[in-house]
Amino acid sequence: MEQKILSITQINEYIRGRMDADPMLSNIAVRGEISNYKLYPSGHHYFTLKDEGGALKCVMFKGSAFKLRFRPENGMKVIALGRISVFPRDGAYQLYVSAMSVDGIGDLHAAFEQLKAKLAAQGLFDPAHKKPLPKYPGVTGIVTSSAGAAVHDMLRILRKRYPLTKVLLLPVRVQGVEAPPEIAAAIGYANRHKLADLLIVGRGGGSIEDLWAFNDEAVARAIFDSEIPVISAVGHEPDVTISDFVADLRAATPSNAAELAVPDQDALRQTLDSMAGAMATALSRQVKSARQHLKTLAASQALCTPTGYLEQKRKDTLLLNNRLVSAHIRGIERKKRHFIELTAKLDAMSPLKVMTRGYAIAQTEGGDVLRSVSQVKPDDRITVGVSDGKINAIVTE
Repeated sequence: MEQKILSITQINEYIRGRMDADPMLSNIAVRGEISNYKLYPSGHHYFTLKDEGGALKCVMFKGSAFKLRFRPENGMKVIALGRISVFPRDGAYQLYVSAMSVDGIGDLHAAFEQLKAKLAAQGLFDPAHKKPLPKYPGVTGIVTSSAGAAVHDMLRILRKRYPLTKVLLLPVRVQGVEAPPEIAAAIGYANRHKLADLLIVGRGGGSIEDLWAFNDEAVARAIFDSEIPVISAVGHEPDVTISDFVADLRAATPSNAAELAVPDQDALRQTLDSMAGAMATALSRQVKSARQHLKTLAASQALCTPTGYLEQKRKDTLLLNNRLVSAHIRGIERKKRHFIELTAKLDAMSPLKVMTRGYAIAQTEGGDVLRSVSQVKPDDRITVGVSDGKINAIVTE
């Protein structure tokens, strides 16, 4: 019997047909760790799933990858759903993935953590970028659904706490695939046209899927780029979204956001009353002080009797003159005493005083005082001063 000869293509097609006909291989779930992950410009994802004992090549086409809630990464453990078939050109079998989830945690949780880490690394959560809220907003903008209960709660609280603020509602969808672009667009629109002094962005409570629009990157960047301060008010107290991290202030609930956005009119009235009381007290003290000053001036002699004022000034001038004269006399006396002391000392040291006691001063013909015999020689003329005159003499030896 002659053996049938097949082409490579026929063999690969045959194997693919057998695999496609196998129910187990046509709808299979595979658990493994991602490696060699590559995303091509076409939008297709190529990677390998591996475990301790082996590896399986995988491909996820753009249409299926578009539904992913998270970004696959090398080392991530996942569960992939799809079918195993042969790619005839290469003769290699691979898993054609139609859906994929993170093993052990939900897709949404993984996507949340990935986006959180990405935006944190880019500085979108940095406190240095947080803008202060206006104390008394003239216009408060609310970006939320016009049909939800949250907007009615916020309107009620804003009217009660601070009726002076004008409330501007920017209605958007807060759930579904259309919600993120609408929310981001509303924030951008409010900034372009400078519609408000403050924005509240949020919605009422719900599941993580319901709140997912506020975990969208486009919404996060719109809040970060907003020149108008933003309060994030999403869900209830335990609910945390990416918007909460990016916003200038996070509120526990939409109602709490309304309380944080505006001051309480009752508290403002109390503050104004307290300030008015303090101003009245200060003004009363000032008036009382002015009255006392006026009373003092009214009792002043200068105002009552102008001549008396001049007489008082004359007396003051005379007293000052007497004090100056006394001070001058005391100064002269002090200097006179000092002069007498110096004169006495000088007199005690005077050569004339010495000569009255029998001493004499010998001087050369030139007037130099003789202190040594070496200053003269025989026949030199000298003068000897005594207490009552001078004696001219000649040196003999």
